[in-house]
Parts: sequence; C-alpha cells; structure tokens
Amino acid sequence: MVVQEILTDYELIVDSYEQVRERPGDNEEQEKYFSGKKSNHTFKSQIIIMPDGRDIVDVVAGEPGTKSDITMFRENRDNFDPKQSFKGDLGYLGEDLIDTPIKKPRNKELTSDQKKSNKAFSSKRIFVEHRIRSVKIFRVVQDRFRLNPKKYEQVILTICGLVRLRIRALILPLEISAMSLG
Repeated sequence: MVVQEILTDYELIVDSYEQVRERPGDNEEQEKYFSGKKSNHTFKSQIIIMPDGRDIVDVVAGEPGTKSDITMFRENRDNFDPKQSFKGDLGYLGEDLIDTPIKKPRNKELTSDQKKSNKAFSSKRIFVEHRIRSVKIFRVVQDRFRLNPKKYEQVILTICGLVRLRIRALILPLEISAMSLG
C-alpha cells in the first residue's frame, strides 16, 4: 500500500512483447495461443517500469498471444493506485490512465508540432524498450520457449529478477543496509 502511494509520484511506462512458444497439441488451446501478429503461437508478457528505466515495477507473463495490450493492462491495473498515471504506445490507445502518442489521422499527415510532440513522448518512453531488450538478452526469453508452458511465468519472473540485480535495482543504499543490520 505504501509502495502504491510512492509510485503515484511517477508516470510509469508500460509495454508488452510476445515470445514464440511450442504449438499446443489441443486444438482449443492452440487457437487461444495463435497470434496473427506474429503468425505463430506465442506467450505475451507486459512490463511496467519506473521513468528512466531505474526499476521494473510489475511483470505480467504467460498470457495468450491473442490478448491485446490494453486488455492485459485492464485486467491487471488493480495492482496500482487508481490515480496512477502511465505512458504507453498506441497499443494502449483508449485507456484513460495511459498517456499515448498522437495517432496519425486516416488519409492525412501529422503537423510538425504533433510530430515534435510524438518525438518528445517517445524519448521518455524508450526506456521500457531498453528494459525489454535487457530481459531478452537471455536466450530463454529470446528464442522459442521449449520448456514446460506451465513454468513460463516463473522463468520470466526469475529473469526479471536477474535484470533488476544487473541494473542494481535490488541493491540497497549503504545507510539502509547498516540500519537493518544494527
């Protein structure tokens, strides 16, 4: 609860990615995991990070590839304060809590001011792409997931923990460490 209140001071950044998985044997499950976007069977994961990519705040892993980004967010937004604000890409267009870039109108072009606004927006949002890249450095996240599908969430959360350790998000400042020991 205290963490939720602290996070409301920040505008968190949200994005999702897909990972190819083995084709399920069951026909119904096979349809559930088939992503038309990737033309393959996929798991979908969503990552929410702090501004400047300082820490990974939330991870949702193992959703079917057919699920849209905005649906994943709406199903899991109860983990955050109702006043929490987010930044996302156009996959989150239509969600009140998420600030998105300006979409290009049909058969028209964006004005130069709108393009500048989108560029400034993207420069603040790029950190989530960097965090996803640092998670995908591990081959188990990058390649086809060949392990037991029931272990997918556990594997992704473990790798996110390793990434947090690598970016020093899990390292406490020296003063706090000394206080907890004394």
